[in-house]
Amino acid sequence: MRVTRIGGPTALVEWEGWRILTDPTFDPPGRTYSFGFGTSSRKTTGPAIGLSEIGEVDLVLLSHHHHADNLDDAGREGLSAARTVLTTVAGAKSLTAKGVHPDARGLTAGDAVTLTADGKPDLVITATPCRHGAPLTRPIVGPVVGFALSLRDSARPGLWVTGDTVMYGDLRRAATGMRPDVALVHIGAVRFPLTGPLAYTMDADDAVELIRLAQPGVAVPVHVEGWSHFSQQEEAAGKVFDAAPGSVREKVRWAPLGVPVDLS
Repeated sequence: MRVTRIGGPTALVEWEGWRILTDPTFDPPGRTYSFGFGTSSRKTTGPAIGLSEIGEVDLVLLSHHHHADNLDDAGREGLSAARTVLTTVAGAKSLTAKGVHPDARGLTAGDAVTLTADGKPDLVITATPCRHGAPLTRPIVGPVVGFALSLRDSARPGLWVTGDTVMYGDLRRAATGMRPDVALVHIGAVRFPLTGPLAYTMDADDAVELIRLAQPGVAVPVHVEGWSHFSQQEEAAGKVFDAAPGSVREKVRWAPLGVPVDLS
């Protein structure tokens, strides 16, 4: 499996002939985006690779459509280069209704879909649970979903994309013993001045716990740089991972931005 980290939550995964793009964000830096209810964030760095360099992809895994740090304007336009988009039920309805993509499919945690393509092994995608904030915040922050990808008849996932989530019971239960070959772990400890200490994504300490539970072969941190509302960015997160127990620390691999990395 080859992973190219592009920036924020965006990565290109090349696996067994499949080309998979996660949470497309390709706008240039400098703009401030509203996140609703008086919250906002400034994009501080642009993508390490431009959208025009990505080319066609088989599948976009879109954890949610309504926040610009997971789908910005250029990323939305780029969805047309993908054959299929998997996202939340609300996201699929929105993308379809607005004519953004003809094959946007909505999943909730536990749902599974199988994709087929000539010359490639069948790909099974199972939605995993996410909660994008504290209890009872879903009406404000909206639905989010993660994705576990397996080749048909495989005993365990080859790839897990956690999506934007905090640590909570359903996520712990889904992660325990999953043992994916590669996990793309969304961190960043998202916070806004308006809501004080409330976090909307995991921090690195949460990720240490998640990695211990899931036991991936390799864990690649993403969604950790490039936006002003990420309160714990790469340097600070790296210190936490460096201090983690060896069974976790040895699994964490930082993928340099823009550089394809062979992971399995």
